[in-house]
Amino acid sequence: MPIPHSTAVAHLGRACPEMKALIRRVGPCALQIETGRTPFQALVSAVAHQQLHGKAAQTILGRYRQLFGGRFPGPKALASVTDDQLRGAGFSRAKTAAIRDLAEKTISGVVPGAKAIAALTDEEIIARLTTVRGVGKWTVDMLLIFTLGRPDVWPVDDFGVRSGWKIAHGLDEMPSPKELQALGENSARIARLPPGISGAPPILPACRSDFAVTRLKLPAPFFQ
Repeated sequence: MPIPHSTAVAHLGRACPEMKALIRRVGPCALQIETGRTPFQALVSAVAHQQLHGKAAQTILGRYRQLFGGRFPGPKALASVTDDQLRGAGFSRAKTAAIRDLAEKTISGVVPGAKAIAALTDEEIIARLTTVRGVGKWTVDMLLIFTLGRPDVWPVDDFGVRSGWKIAHGLDEMPSPKELQALGENSARIARLPPGISGAPPILPACRSDFAVTRLKLPAPFFQ
């Protein structure tokens, strides 16, 4: 059972003064897990959001659904539309190729279905899904957090998380993904919690996903 956000956020506030101040400003974590989507649908959405503002990505996804009568299609339905139609919806040439490869790998079983993916570890999911063209670790991290609700996710490649860390800790520059990974691991050690079954602290990991989404609620001036 996932650790309640309130428990994770409370611990993060005790473990890190900078995050305590940020939590006070942002308020409670309002992460909503989108459990109704299949991995295929979640990854198509994540691909659409790559390097785009959220509103622009949603516009593209709306046009994409219209190609299939307003519904979010399954992988087999993709054969009924052309690449030109996908590009007309707003997908770039690279993203169109990525969605095609994603459909093929879903049909072949490389990308698991909703039930099968629930039985896999985060590492197994990352290893399988990053074989899809155009799907990197950031894209899989978004699926792990927002679709599967996995608590121990530290999306170090996310620009917003890196920027948020820089601002919250008063740094001159954003940490690199490698530096942020080490900072996250160091935070877990500082917490000095007894290890859980997997060897990871049982509360702090959930704070990582909570921190990853707190940026979504920050007022715009905070990141300027």
